[in-house]
Amino acid sequence: MSNPHGAPFAGRVGWGSRPAVVVVDLVRAYTEPGGPFFLDSPTVVDACTDLVGAARDARVPVLWTVVRFAPDMADAGFFAAKVPSLACFAEGAPGGWGELALAPGEGEALVVKQHASSFAGTSLAGTLRARGVDTVVVAGVSTSGCVRATATDALAHGFRPIVVADACADRSTALHDQNLADLDAKYADVVDLAAALERLRATV
Repeated sequence: MSNPHGAPFAGRVGWGSRPAVVVVDLVRAYTEPGGPFFLDSPTVVDACTDLVGAARDARVPVLWTVVRFAPDMADAGFFAAKVPSLACFAEGAPGGWGELALAPGEGEALVVKQHASSFAGTSLAGTLRARGVDTVVVAGVSTSGCVRATATDALAHGFRPIVVADACADRSTALHDQNLADLDAKYADVVDLAAALERLRATV
């Protein structure tokens, strides 16, 4: 990952000894044609499948996030004012766009959120700490939105954020790449899928 910010931003957070994979908002609204946030990424679901499979094989915790709002959107705040199409994630909204594109495994936590960050107003940090996690491996969508916010807040909560580039997606290659470069310079380590799989498989 090239660093657009120069030498002052050349550090690495590295992997700790207890990783967990957090799959952010990988729901039908982003992954299926006709979805209100469709990203037209042919690889993100397959990459997340590989990442989750490696984590399960290594008995690394996997957690999933989804956005859910009350039927009347009363809990959506100004987020929905800014992005009205978020109404597709209201309870009972037509289309089933909030359904996960991949099925969580038995015992894998589902974190319900109302904001971009998977940490904002949720139990995620406490759940990770209770399991002794020190490294948050972030995948999902979108790179510039909920993935970025989750990685940034992981750092703020004292975890080592690792963003898996191939297992994230955005509305354009440029937007995806620009945000990965900025994350890698300031807030997280960005790695490719092969490196993440190798590291997870080596977890004891």
